[in-house]
Amino acid sequence: MEKQIGELYEQLGDLKGKLSDLLEENHRLVMENHNLRSHLQHTNSGGKDMDNHDRKKEQGKSFPGEGYDNLARLYEEGFHICNLEFGSPRRNEDCIFCLDFLNKTK
Repeated sequence: MEKQIGELYEQLGDLKGKLSDLLEENHRLVMENHNLRSHLQHTNSGGKDMDNHDRKKEQGKSFPGEGYDNLARLYEEGFHICNLEFGSPRRNEDCIFCLDFLNKTK
């Protein structure tokens, strides 16, 4: 029974690693998608500036705001942004809670 528990523990560790990789890739793709939408929006407008009302309306619906960008920057700088350990250093490890939070706020 101890051997089976050890094997299950190893499998759980592998699953956590795969989940972390998938969340990290998802976050990268979300950021890339955001950048592509911004570029597409700028290209489609032909360089025309939207008035502030239209820009805020568009930002609120499709694009994360400045707060999201700040949280993403903090995470990339190596700090937790999840409610469990907000502001503490990540010690060069990805945090699935932080990544999940970033994906929810998109």
